[in-house]
Amino acid sequence: MIHLVGYVALAMNLVSMAMKNVLHLRIISLLANGIYLIYGILLNAPPFIIGCGIAILIHMFHIFKLKEERRAAKYKSSFL
Repeated sequence: MIHLVGYVALAMNLVSMAMKNVLHLRIISLLANGIYLIYGILLNAPPFIIGCGIAILIHMFHIFKLKEERRAAKYKSSFL
């Protein structure tokens, strides 16, 4: 039953790799890593916990950066 959590995370991770939109890729990958983190906690596997925790922070940073870039582009285009 615990491995079902891992398979869900794996499926989400594979789906994220098929995304053309980078923001969608990041969001789905962030969710997949969140599920992997839960899987690592259930397995008591520190490498999963540490790796996924770091990946979550990286995805959050890039999502924030992408959203800021889009806001800036929208703001700039409103003056043109």
